[in-house]
Formats: sequence, structure tokens, C-alpha cells
Amino acid sequence: MKEVRATMAGNVWKIQVAVGDEVKAGDEVVILESMKMEIPITTEADGIVEELKVEEGSFVNEDDVLITLKSE
Repeated sequence: MKEVRATMAGNVWKIQVAVGDEVKAGDEVVILESMKMEIPITTEADGIVEELKVEEGSFVNEDDVLITLKSE
């Protein structure tokens, strides 16, 4: 199982994938908002979205798990 983690603290502004979606390395999966800036979070590996650990509007800290992926 692979994890997509937050690169910095901020609010989850938009989740761009759903459970069951196939993602490729480099795909934008979540957009965080911090200090009025949008910070795109990308996946580092290919996989299928297994679980969303956050919801839009929630606050996350740096290194929190946002999404878990399972291998294709």
C-alpha cells in the first residue's frame, strides 16, 4: 500500500480523485490552501485510490496521510 502525504500544513481545498480512480505518478490528486495560495499535491507512484483519509475543508499537518493507493 502506498500513501500520498501532505507536503505542508493547510486546508484541503479540493480533492480531485475518488475511491477506485486509477492514478499515475505525477497526477494532481489534492489541492491544499495555505496562506491564500493553492498547493497541488501529486502522487509519486501509480496505483488505484483505495481510501480518502481527508475531506474537503479539513485541516492537515505536514506529512499527514491524505490518500492510500493500492497497486494496479
